[in-house]
Amino acid sequence: MFVHLHVHSPFSFLDGASPLERLIDRAAELGMEALALTDHDNVCGAVRFHRLAQGKGIKPIQGVEITLAGGGHLTLLAKGPGGYGNICRLITKAHLDNPRGTPQITPEDLARHKDGLIVLSGCRRGPIASSLLQGDYDGARELAEWYKRTWGQDFYLELPPPHLPGGRRLNRLLAELGDVLAIPLVAAGNVHYAEKADYPVCDLLACLRTGTTLEDVHPLRPLNGEDYLKSSREMETLFADYPGALENSCKIAAACEPALDLGRNLFPRYPTEEKASHLLRRLVWDGAHQRYGSLSTGVRERLEHELAIIEQLDVADYFLVVWDVVRFANAKGIRYAGRGSAADSAVAYCLGITEVDAIARGLLFERFLSLERAQKPDIDIDFDARYRDLVADYVYDKYGAEHVASVCTFNTFRARSAIREVGKALGFAPEELDALAKRFPHIPADAIEPALDHFPELSFLKGERRYRLLWRLCAAVAGLPRFIGTHLGGLVISGVPLVEITPLQQAAKGALIAQFDKDDIEDLGLLKLDLLSLRTLSVVEDAVAAISRADDDFSYLHIPLDDEETYQMLGRGETIGVFQLESPAQRALQARLGAKGIEDIVASVALIRPGPIKGDMVEPFIARRQGKEETEYLHPRLEPILAKTYGVILFQEQVLEIAIAVGGFSPGEADNLRKVLSSLRSQRELDALGRQFIARAQTNGIDAQRAEAIFSLIAGYAGYGFCEAHAAAFGTTAYKTAYLAAHYPAEFFAALLNHQPMGFYPPQTIRLEASRRGITFLPVDINESGPDYLPGEGTIRISLGQVKDMGAQHLEAILKAREAGPFAGLEDFCRRVRLPRNIIANLILVGAFDGLHPNRRALLWQLGRGDGTELLPPPQIEDFSPYQKFLYEYSLLGLTAGGHLIGFLRPKLGQRGILARAQLDSLPDGKKVQVAGLVIRPHRPPTKSGRTVVFLTLEDETGIIDVTVFENVYRRFGHLLFSHPALIIEGTLQKRGAGLGIIARRAESLPLGDARSPAPSPPG
Repeated sequence: MFVHLHVHSPFSFLDGASPLERLIDRAAELGMEALALTDHDNVCGAVRFHRLAQGKGIKPIQGVEITLAGGGHLTLLAKGPGGYGNICRLITKAHLDNPRGTPQITPEDLARHKDGLIVLSGCRRGPIASSLLQGDYDGARELAEWYKRTWGQDFYLELPPPHLPGGRRLNRLLAELGDVLAIPLVAAGNVHYAEKADYPVCDLLACLRTGTTLEDVHPLRPLNGEDYLKSSREMETLFADYPGALENSCKIAAACEPALDLGRNLFPRYPTEEKASHLLRRLVWDGAHQRYGSLSTGVRERLEHELAIIEQLDVADYFLVVWDVVRFANAKGIRYAGRGSAADSAVAYCLGITEVDAIARGLLFERFLSLERAQKPDIDIDFDARYRDLVADYVYDKYGAEHVASVCTFNTFRARSAIREVGKALGFAPEELDALAKRFPHIPADAIEPALDHFPELSFLKGERRYRLLWRLCAAVAGLPRFIGTHLGGLVISGVPLVEITPLQQAAKGALIAQFDKDDIEDLGLLKLDLLSLRTLSVVEDAVAAISRADDDFSYLHIPLDDEETYQMLGRGETIGVFQLESPAQRALQARLGAKGIEDIVASVALIRPGPIKGDMVEPFIARRQGKEETEYLHPRLEPILAKTYGVILFQEQVLEIAIAVGGFSPGEADNLRKVLSSLRSQRELDALGRQFIARAQTNGIDAQRAEAIFSLIAGYAGYGFCEAHAAAFGTTAYKTAYLAAHYPAEFFAALLNHQPMGFYPPQTIRLEASRRGITFLPVDINESGPDYLPGEGTIRISLGQVKDMGAQHLEAILKAREAGPFAGLEDFCRRVRLPRNIIANLILVGAFDGLHPNRRALLWQLGRGDGTELLPPPQIEDFSPYQKFLYEYSLLGLTAGGHLIGFLRPKLGQRGILARAQLDSLPDGKKVQVAGLVIRPHRPPTKSGRTVVFLTLEDETGIIDVTVFENVYRRFGHLLFSHPALIIEGTLQKRGAGLGIIARRAESLPLGDARSPAPSPPG
């Protein structure tokens, strides 16, 4: 028998070609009882490897191929948890000592962390083997003696596979060295893929790793296809001269035990002198009195119920840590909002973590935490994006840098990245690959060839024979990890030093990241704390600050939830900039729904999601909400549960409530049912669950036929439902941002523009919407504009910071010089402020000096004919035309104070009978029309029919209009929709409620002429 002790997976990042699943499956097929994983300088795959191997009855041996100072490789295997901890420490040191280079460790590092490890001398690139290959026998012997002194019987000379040049001679030399020094040998496969057929993928990955093409020669490219997972018989044949080396592989495997202890609770204890559960209770009851005043029996019972579950699951410390974080944010005036299923918790509400009253909404705590599921809590908190890192720093300071790190993510090959990288290996020019990649939607890399048939705009590629190999190779690397990244908000906090559990490495900005993603972190017994950045909260904070400067009585917290003007605005579909409600689909929904209360907003947040759309929930909901369709219930017990959503199972919590009311399930059992229904993979599983539900419903007094119908109802919707608590948390913020837009448009839109990019729309569209609401935009002014957009009485002044190439240091120089008084002219400005000429030219071209001299062309001439401080007087020459000024402003600012590109084209468009958006309101439904505009966000969301439908928005000088392109039209004109900046659309006007759109019949490109001309080069 034989055990593979040197195995690479894709987590060796471009040096392993077969997913862990395939490696484990192949090992199981070959009857192997144990297997090691030894990726390069990381254990990123350790948790998955552990789970997969044990699931197949294979003992997982955790290891690593560590890089030594000088570039050599060494194979380390963990005998158990202690050895695994030392592997984590060594990998951490390798990365942190070399944050920008190749991770590596010294012999001294190895000696300090030697306990619990079995050390193999490594492959051909190991220090001993490479010395022998170079003819340095004495050097090899000296190294071997040092390793033997350090590890004794736990050090082995690794015999690499002999299929490379000099391989058999190398193994003879290693065997001789072993005989002389009494060091045992072990045979190793140096596996990089599961089967021989995978060799081309491994070779391709080597080209990506080395930056070479498939035509190039490189020493790190594999010479043959022998690095596959060989059977015991194949290994016995290869190493027939070294039977002891084969036996030692089994001996080593027997000495190693599974090193991971999954499912522990490694979360830190909250630093407090009293018991955590006691402190939590005290804080919850104090918060409950603040939230509710006198406490009813129902509130008391609910809080006791939640606290009991929290205590039994031993997660009181987690709640205290989160409470402490939001307390810090409150103390620093940092705006935050809790969301996700945590809003199902009344305890979280009383602690001030969320603003959703779970009791008032009738939300079930078990959707968040239950004894039956025993899943770890996961609380997501959004913070003002500017201060999220400040909050994270507080966590680092509170618990210590050794106990806190960011969770990692693995960036995998998808279509665009695969095309760019694989194409280089095939010798395509980078410019061609970039243009090609941009044509593809964001799809998996193995969906490229099917996409050529599915997406008309890609159909021209079907006949391109030179791309066929590219598509096949892209599919071969699909889903393989390319590099390790940082989770957007996830922090892991540990009660023990993290390096005992996970290696750490440095990411951008010096932050430390764990080598496990969010799922693996939880399996290890660690809890993730999601501290997320949300720019909407930054917008709210700035808007509220501006409003409060003029209105001392304004309170964002106490915004009335029944404001008629806000609901009227929503009912018109005027939701650009409104959190969660600004997408084309949401604008159309609001115009049809006619929201009357906050519950309509909560439902809206949940409705426009892939699940509800695919599940055909949207149309029945609207029809019943408007009284056009009767709401019926399969059983009276469903009415109190489904009444607020008009008989539609919109929320996941409703599945739980039905299981409780109809099937007599406990809340925890009901959540298990929901989770299983959401992830069913076979009809057999569904039938088994159905029988269980029906039997329990019968016991609960409901006949079998009715019970079966109810089960079919929840089974059909369970996979599509949305978390009500999450919708409620987002719905409140959505309504309040709508209120700000309705009542304080200048402050709101100025704040929105200050935090671009965010949301669906570019700055020019936001400017157009604000202008439509009566806001006057004031141009950039060198003496009046500040670093940000400035709201005034019905005005917004465009910021200096918006000017292209304007850096923070340039802006600071202007503002500091202006403290001494306003600038008198261009020459005065140049004398007082030292800026690069191109930035001064940009300021001139956007009109920043118009208040001092109205002729921009003359000022450019003046700037180009001086030494920077002494300028000639501006000449009497003709200024730029209004159209040219518009183009320069748009090019250098991304928006303009007035005017619109389509407005300049309107005379020609009018001659063709092409209408402006504002003209459509007076036309009847079904009217055939032509419109033109700039294209915004064409996209193909999922549909209930599964057919492709493209939605896009056109913007002209009077507003925006949404266009729907059904599949038959898409097949004819799809090549235009995603590649042209402006279109003319001919179609049928569709009016639904207060909404208005066009069903496209044909499309053509709208030539913009010289509208895309670049700004001139800086003078001088």
